[in-house]
Amino acid sequence: MTNLKKLIRNVKDFPVKGILFRDITTLIKNGKAFREAIDAMAKHYRNEKIDRIACVEARGFIVGSALAYKLGAGVVLIRKKGKLPSKTVSVRYKLEYGYDSIEAHTDSISPGYNYLILDDLLATGGTSLAAWKLLEKKKAKIAGFAFLVELTDLNGRKKLPKNIDIFSLIKY
Repeated sequence: MTNLKKLIRNVKDFPVKGILFRDITTLIKNGKAFREAIDAMAKHYRNEKIDRIACVEARGFIVGSALAYKLGAGVVLIRKKGKLPSKTVSVRYKLEYGYDSIEAHTDSISPGYNYLILDDLLATGGTSLAAWKLLEKKKAKIAGFAFLVELTDLNGRKKLPKNIDIFSLIKY
């Protein structure tokens, strides 16, 4: 298997000075490596019943859609406020400096289905926790959280519910 970690580009001082950005575009442009990553993630969920993958924008759409295809699951888009054309449900959440909101179409989240929340990267956990609250608001069953990359030193995992599976393929 390819060393996937080596295929992720490190970009210093992006988006602001002092941040080391882990850029997955260098991994996903490599067809073989991208396939290996999706196959490894699918292997983790092969015995789970996942009906829909709730993908957090924007890179989460890429990874989540590929994984949904592999698992035979549907895709739910979780976007920033004002980006979806139909009736939505939203959750406001705290950032380091201020607040933001995410939303999904009201008719895309239903009780009785098993949802996997997927984002490309787990950092501080704020967006993932907001996605969980969004699905909980609609009484969805959450099967777990999935991430291509986790930045372990930021402790985002600690913000997420303890009774739900959290899977990260690559850890820094």
